Amino acid sequence: MDGRDLVRSVKLVSSVQGLRAVRAAWRRRRTDAWGLPPRGAERARVPGPVTGAEPRPGGGTVRFARSELRVMVAVGGAVFWGWDGADPEPSYALAGACPEPDPRAELEPDKDGGWRVVSERVMVAVSRNGAVEVRTPGGVVLRRDLPPRWWEPVAGGHARWLQRSEVPADARFFGLGGRASGPRLRDGTYHLWNTDPGGRFAPGDDPLYITMPVQLVVSDAGTHLAFHDNTWEGRVTLREGEEGAGSGHDRPGTSELRMDGGPLRCWVVVGTPARVLQGWTALTGAPALPPSWALGPQHARWGFGSEQEVRRIVAGYQERDLPLSVLHLDIDHYDRHQVFTVDRERFPGLPRLASDLREAGVRLVSIVDPAIRAERGNALYDSGSAAGAFVRDARGNEVRGVVWPGECVYPDFTDPRARAWWSALYEERLAQGFSGVWHDMNEPVSFAPFGDPTLPRSARHHLEGHGGDHREAHNVYGLGMARAGYEGLREQRPDERPFLFSRSGWAGMQRYGGTWSGDVSTGWPGLRASLSLVLGLGLCGVPYSGPDVGGFNGTPSPELYLRWFQLGAHLPLFRTHAALTAGRREPWEFGPQVLGHAKAALAERERLRPYFVTLSHLARLTGAPYVRPVWWGAPEDRALRDCEDAFLLGDCLLVAPVLERGSDRRAVRLPRGRWYDTATGEAYEGPGQVLLDAPLSRIPVLARAGAVIPVRGEGGGIELEVWAPAVGRTGGGLVVRDAGDGWEAAEIERFTTRVNGGRVVVERDGGGEVELPVRVRGGQ
Repeated sequence: MDGRDLVRSVKLVSSVQGLRAVRAAWRRRRTDAWGLPPRGAERARVPGPVTGAEPRPGGGTVRFARSELRVMVAVGGAVFWGWDGADPEPSYALAGACPEPDPRAELEPDKDGGWRVVSERVMVAVSRNGAVEVRTPGGVVLRRDLPPRWWEPVAGGHARWLQRSEVPADARFFGLGGRASGPRLRDGTYHLWNTDPGGRFAPGDDPLYITMPVQLVVSDAGTHLAFHDNTWEGRVTLREGEEGAGSGHDRPGTSELRMDGGPLRCWVVVGTPARVLQGWTALTGAPALPPSWALGPQHARWGFGSEQEVRRIVAGYQERDLPLSVLHLDIDHYDRHQVFTVDRERFPGLPRLASDLREAGVRLVSIVDPAIRAERGNALYDSGSAAGAFVRDARGNEVRGVVWPGECVYPDFTDPRARAWWSALYEERLAQGFSGVWHDMNEPVSFAPFGDPTLPRSARHHLEGHGGDHREAHNVYGLGMARAGYEGLREQRPDERPFLFSRSGWAGMQRYGGTWSGDVSTGWPGLRASLSLVLGLGLCGVPYSGPDVGGFNGTPSPELYLRWFQLGAHLPLFRTHAALTAGRREPWEFGPQVLGHAKAALAERERLRPYFVTLSHLARLTGAPYVRPVWWGAPEDRALRDCEDAFLLGDCLLVAPVLERGSDRRAVRLPRGRWYDTATGEAYEGPGQVLLDAPLSRIPVLARAGAVIPVRGEGGGIELEVWAPAVGRTGGGLVVRDAGDGWEAAEIERFTTRVNGGRVVVERDGGGEVELPVRVRGGQ
């Protein structure tokens, strides 16, 4: 029994709900015992020897004695292969139709009886026994997938499979979704099953809310992303390699992927980190562009309790001259926790509240959970039942679980009809005055005092028409909910960009919005986990994310709160949040010293708002995350590959948060080039490590020499902050101006910098006047 689940289901919800959770858990076990018959005897299979090949556009099909492999190089350079007839489609990850094959890539014989496909950016070699190698055009091996193995039930059913892969000995693993340990993924086993960890988590807890079979691998030979397009439950066991100190006896790094069913198919994208993320988002979709107001500071609490308390909190920000862009309402504003309702006693005038706050520059955002109270007379339940929208078991009965409203049913977001029904419900949220939504509890969750807190694995889903059970649908449940919510918001307000972020999701979730850390534990380990999650998710194509500043489940010390606040001020989603029992997260609750320093962090976030706007547009256009590992521009630098306590904010800034109690100095590893301490103006040369002051009032932030950063000037307009390039070197930067929260196309302005006669010269790329004010910082 998991004690955290028991506390949540019994203590927080109430003893009555706890008993319901126990009954639901036993009911789920009985349902699975009936709906999932034993696998019985299994038969192992490997591809066997090659028997022939058939060319196809972009590659071809290689046949083996007991299997066949389709290989294709797509336009743009991405590589696909699928075993046993697995094609790229249908896929929940792909943004649209599969990219066209590259007509220049052809299947041709290779040495030792194998076959290969050669293209401009990558070479794919298939051995005579079914191993698949991805090589650079020069022949250097980036990845070698050994012949796979299947275990097939003799009586029929889904085959389990195992894929072992090898990477260079110096390679480092990243990705796999949101992981609390990292962003570098060290030796160990990582689970692929979206899971609510039960109210809190810290480094070492696995799995969490967003798991993805997406690996980003960085080595001296190059960078590549490997995506096994399979939504089933699985496990990835990683083992970093070991170099032979020049002896030639290197031990390669290994990845072992075990899946409980589904197709064995894989996409690989190679190149620089920037090219890899661009290719990945070309496959899975451009990130949704958040409204510009969503790039400002946000505040939430589970337990505001009333309209009066909300007004008091907003007034507290205003009285102290603290900027606030968004305020989030949690489940306590609902009527008996039922989604798409309002508690009229505590929030009697919600539309008026939203209107008043909007006039003050503060938007309201509503939580939305998927579970619906299963009660006749509940209009939402009745309409969903009439629409056939709910998940059912193998006998055709509605699957029921226990969540905040009590006994609940769950929409089947893998059914287009259910998504359409759900999408229309967001009209109610907009009518209440909300400007956006955050999706919670959508792994999905059913409280359980023991076992996995989710639906029965035998629960039946539509799965876009082909049908299947929860083993296949679970990991994409949150993705489907995000799609339904995004499409609903966009249909209701077509002239505005939707604002949505989701606790759970899967590959491609960036098409509909972002995510947040979920219930990260209050403590210094939780602070470190916050950074790991944002970096790791960015490398999986989800650029807009952030943590619960201060942690979710406890009361942070003033120092911890401030350090978390300073980190959050430099992350895409900057939101304070806490549990019902965890106390307040308003900056003034931690004393005057913390308030003063937090106010400075808020002011810096507002000053950098034009830079965040630029980064949001660049993420949509290129797939590059706002927050990047320090090795982003120099993956060949091994020391940078191992750096996990700092990050790049775009190309221009390096942020070094304080992650340890009592620290007032910290070591910072610099990439190549000159870097300026933005607080002191002192210059440092990289690559190398420097020791910087980190007083309680700030964290170290360095600017790249030559950088052009759009910032908010004293008058509120945009100005260019230019950091002087070194003599003999040049620099530059990009600017995308805020054109509002609609769908206007982004106009990118490029600026270059150089030193001429001891004077810093700033020029607009392509000619023309530099119309914005320029402020030069840094020296020679």
